[in-house]
Amino acid sequence: MNAPARGFTLLELLVALAVFAIMAAAAYGGLRNVMFTRAALEDENRRLAAVQMAFHRLEQDIEQTAPRGVRDEYGEPQPALSGGALASEALALTRAGWDNPLGQPRANLQRVAYRLRDGRLWRLYWDVLDRGGPLEPREIVLLDRVRELRLRFLDPGNTWQTEWPPPTDPAGDGEEKPDLDALPRAVELSLTLEDWGEITRLLPLPD
Repeated sequence: MNAPARGFTLLELLVALAVFAIMAAAAYGGLRNVMFTRAALEDENRRLAAVQMAFHRLEQDIEQTAPRGVRDEYGEPQPALSGGALASEALALTRAGWDNPLGQPRANLQRVAYRLRDGRLWRLYWDVLDRGGPLEPREIVLLDRVRELRLRFLDPGNTWQTEWPPPTDPAGDGEEKPDLDALPRAVELSLTLEDWGEITRLLPLPD
């Protein structure tokens, strides 16, 4: 006679369920770690792209600086390039190479400035060089989570200056006046980020 079919006992079912639960928990933990790692890598890649884009824009502007001063909204002459801790803008300059694909009646020079506000690095630009009246700039956020922006300027005598333009005394009468068209040989730019610390670049200016 054939032996009667034997099913699983309750204890065996409980053991099987416990083993399955342990395996499922381990698999879920591994999958969660993979997903967290992937999300972190994607965040790092986006952050890296944003930092690279910000420095690329800074390099483009600085390396195309033109020795052309401007007049502000009050008609006062402003240097071709100015910057430093005491300046109203961390960096302001006139740059060449402003694309004009639509052939608009304007110059190929552009006035741009950089400002650190609320932990963000902003790029400002004006549609005209000499404003001659109140004219608000256009603003673009280049980078966030920025703690500090520091600049140094290498003068023609290979001396680092913390402010530009440096004061000069061309008449020799003891009255120091800045040379508004003078440009440094290079600009050292240091950004301190909340997550990556300090990043420094040395950017030469055109001869």
